[in-house]
Amino acid sequence: MTRIIIAYVITLLVFSAVDAVWLINSADLLYRPILGPILVPEFRLAPAILFYLLYIAGLLYFAVMPGLAEGRWQTALIKGGLFGFFAYATYDLTNQATLLIWSTKITIADMIWGTFVSGVSSAGGCLITSKLRKA
Repeated sequence: MTRIIIAYVITLLVFSAVDAVWLINSADLLYRPILGPILVPEFRLAPAILFYLLYIAGLLYFAVMPGLAEGRWQTALIKGGLFGFFAYATYDLTNQATLLIWSTKITIADMIWGTFVSGVSSAGGCLITSKLRKA
């Protein structure tokens, strides 16, 4: 149980840090110019926290723990990347299909980002957790 908690916290920290860099750098360049009219004026923290908590649980179950079980961070990288690809594709393609204000540019960027951040975070969570367990 301790291993799961450690892996969860580490994966959450890696994901949050990497995602923050993306959001800070892409919000005004990618999202605001296209989605500005439908964005909330003030960021809603509660749904964001809930997203991160749930999403990391998914990464843990589908990518990090299998990587730890196999002793291979590469497994976590691949499975995490696939998880991210499908999760972000679901969100972006649904938005593109149903919203007037959406963009193929956002869909492509988000899907690439989701694949990257999920794979890297899963691999990082797996690798750091396994190193801590050996220390």
